[in-house]
Amino acid sequence: MESIKMRKILIAFATVIVSFFSGAETLVTNVKGYHLVAGELQTFSALSFDNDQVTGLYQSRPNTDRYSIVIDAKGKTLLPGLIDAHGHVYGYGLTLSRVNLMGIASLKDAKAQIAKFYADHPEQKWILGRGWNQELWPSRAFPTANDLDSISKDKPIVLDRVDGHALWVNSKVLAMAGIDKSTESPAGGEIVKDENGNPTGILVDNAMDMVFKLIPKPDIEQVKDTLVLSLNKLATLGLTSVHDAGIDYLTYRAYRALHEEGRMPIRVYAMLDVTDPNYEKMLKASFYLPADGMLHIRSVKISADGALGSRGAALHEAYSDKPGHFGLLLHTRDKLNALTKKAMQAGFQVNTHAIGDKANTLALDSFANYIETTGTQKLRHRIEHAQVVRVGEFDRFVELEVVASMQPTHATSDKNMAEDRVGSKRIKGAYAWQTLLKKGVVIAGGSDFPVEPAEPFFGLHAAVTRQDRANQPEGGWYANESVDMTQAFAMVTTDAAFSAHQEQLIGNLEVGKQADFILIDSDPFAIDPALLWQVSVDSTYVAGQLITGQ
Repeated sequence: MESIKMRKILIAFATVIVSFFSGAETLVTNVKGYHLVAGELQTFSALSFDNDQVTGLYQSRPNTDRYSIVIDAKGKTLLPGLIDAHGHVYGYGLTLSRVNLMGIASLKDAKAQIAKFYADHPEQKWILGRGWNQELWPSRAFPTANDLDSISKDKPIVLDRVDGHALWVNSKVLAMAGIDKSTESPAGGEIVKDENGNPTGILVDNAMDMVFKLIPKPDIEQVKDTLVLSLNKLATLGLTSVHDAGIDYLTYRAYRALHEEGRMPIRVYAMLDVTDPNYEKMLKASFYLPADGMLHIRSVKISADGALGSRGAALHEAYSDKPGHFGLLLHTRDKLNALTKKAMQAGFQVNTHAIGDKANTLALDSFANYIETTGTQKLRHRIEHAQVVRVGEFDRFVELEVVASMQPTHATSDKNMAEDRVGSKRIKGAYAWQTLLKKGVVIAGGSDFPVEPAEPFFGLHAAVTRQDRANQPEGGWYANESVDMTQAFAMVTTDAAFSAHQEQLIGNLEVGKQADFILIDSDPFAIDPALLWQVSVDSTYVAGQLITGQ
């Protein structure tokens, strides 16, 4: 053990000596630099790096003679690369080349957007897209197959809801899937029907599988191209690392191929999707942890329930705006327990999607059942979203050392319907960032792109102000749960890195860490918080390489 320790010391010393005399270092000077060390905000005015590692932080401009490259940042703000702890990289890439209905404020406008895409892409045999949200429309009612039939009755149209937990399809698709008046909803899903029992064209959660199996599958080269398109776009937003929340076997193979080919522009921490037919094969292959840290695979994703907007989130008591409806559990309690136990026994971190309070209870129960018996107390198991939690259960996150992986823009997007769904009592346990932080829970911040915009400064704005990007409502929505800028910054840097076991690699800019950083046009610690969402990214560096910008 002593010899190994001494070898590490010698290697570290040799690295410093070589770096000093090689003249290969780069200095970025004239910056307003910020990063967090042990939770404390620290500032600097210059940063140096050699190849992929940070070699120094400086309070004043150092002698530049030893540096082969000197970059004058001209007063820009420098931050560690931002980390999105929950997104869907392939899905985001698809939104860049499909019908995009994000933020559209009426059914009429949504139909116009779909019709335009249909007319502009006659070569496409399926019209696919994402982003519709009936809660933004005046009627707040689900759309129907008839709405899409007015665009095309002959070509299949399939459109994901913004949260990915409901599909809107036309009659052609219903017929192809064999869905009619007599078709029963599958377990964990719903075929929404009208007053006469006819399917409306809306399929929720597990009912979506009846359509997904019909859509032609891409090949691995198409998936690789879509991933690279997505990752490069995410880099322009200031993200240097993303946690991909649930990858199938094809995406798993594509990621590994991209890494081996050296084509990963930013870092990915990928979670295996337990519902994939090849899940066992991926689990048996064990971890994928190359030394460069560009791709890490050591976690699994389990979805316990659906989403609040589509009333698929599983609640203990009925929805306040739909009596008798309790949401959807995507697995039985026994199945959820079995999936959790199996992953833990394999040594994988378990990241369980839980939005409703019942789903959160069951996820915590499952963790409590197996964390100790599998000896995985230190694996930093996570609940993805932790969106509506019974107030009495917040302490369980602390007791079980569970990370809350949360997405601030969900609160500001959901504020128009969330209290309608759960009522004034349960809402006190919803989107409760400050409550969790005060209890000592680690919150990993993300966006859930493409459900929400991927721009990390949108999330920082939502976290600090509890307002949408029109800065409404005045004073913030349940502003007692807002966080300050330093807390929000931690969510998408040090705490996101911790939630992926990567705090020794990334998250801040201590000497020896990876040279992942961004240059931005405004100082987020000095500007009016209302303007945070408008911060623009000028340059993004990953492992010392300029990925985007200048």
